[in-house]
Amino acid sequence: METTSVDLGFLEPCEPWLLTNKFFRSKVGGKPAWLELKRLPKPEDLLCGQCNEPLGFLCQVYAPVEGNDNSFHRTLYLFVCLTPACNQTANPEARTIKVLRSQLPRKNEFYAYDPPDETTESPAVKSPVPLCVVCGCRGPKLCSRCKAINYCSASHQRLDWKAAHKSVCSEEGLTTSSGTASTTSSLLFPEFEIITEAEEYEPKAKLSEEENTKRQLAELERLKREGKAGALDDLPDAELDQYASDQVEDKTFDKFKERISADPEQVLRYERGGKPLWLSPVVPKQIPHCERCTGPRVFEFQIMPQMLNSLNNDQLDWGTLVCYTCSASCDVEGYAEEFIFRQDVLNTDTANK
Repeated sequence: METTSVDLGFLEPCEPWLLTNKFFRSKVGGKPAWLELKRLPKPEDLLCGQCNEPLGFLCQVYAPVEGNDNSFHRTLYLFVCLTPACNQTANPEARTIKVLRSQLPRKNEFYAYDPPDETTESPAVKSPVPLCVVCGCRGPKLCSRCKAINYCSASHQRLDWKAAHKSVCSEEGLTTSSGTASTTSSLLFPEFEIITEAEEYEPKAKLSEEENTKRQLAELERLKREGKAGALDDLPDAELDQYASDQVEDKTFDKFKERISADPEQVLRYERGGKPLWLSPVVPKQIPHCERCTGPRVFEFQIMPQMLNSLNNDQLDWGTLVCYTCSASCDVEGYAEEFIFRQDVLNTDTANK
């Protein structure tokens, strides 16, 4: 076994208070633990580009950039559409998935200079911006009746009204001290911490020229037995191209399966500046440059299909979600959108930005 430059992420249960913003951890599910607290994304920045409904928070990855003083604290946030039809889209312009970057220097207005005490329970650092009671994103809309509860959108207000808020809302305010009940489980994924460890991998020895020839001959014999070998020369070019494409796709997928077989529970692969592990030959034709500094973007992490098993949501589906970020991690005020590419098992080009 040899240690690679890839960090693998795995899910572990964790005390909820340790997953709040002041402890700077990576996590899946629950509500976002926002890093920069004054310039939160606007609700319209977190809408699905296809159905125009609010995106759901999937996960966040805490990923400081060593040597960059302005990225001492740095977190990437991933949001996905929860509408079933949007998870089947093949439209690369749909933008049904979005990833945001936020970063701060070590000395900032929100968090202490030194690391927090993780042995004693303490509350999160509160945002001065009102948050949606349903999803935890910016909530500029107030309940018009009690004027005590905030929402990001009319759809989340309707959801909360039917589920809980109707029973406690009045023109005089909330009728109970608890306000609105916690009844948003249909929109929030189960919450886990993402812990990371270095990947250990033993690559298979490459076949010698003699062994490769034997394998090719065996494949030819198989085609002959199936009555296909003699017919290959007679196939139209389009079918030959499809045959070749299928062979490439099978090899790519086999390589993907073989690489993750030692750690099948991995939900994240992190290697800033490295290369993603593809499961299909269908890859982005080009990665757009950063819109703020015009510099190139680099691969940073990918979400693996294993994460789907923890989400309790049968509507979501992907092969892998591959995130590219600004190579310079240029300065941002608040939150900046980066580039995400959804690769499915089938040959469907589903890039999202």
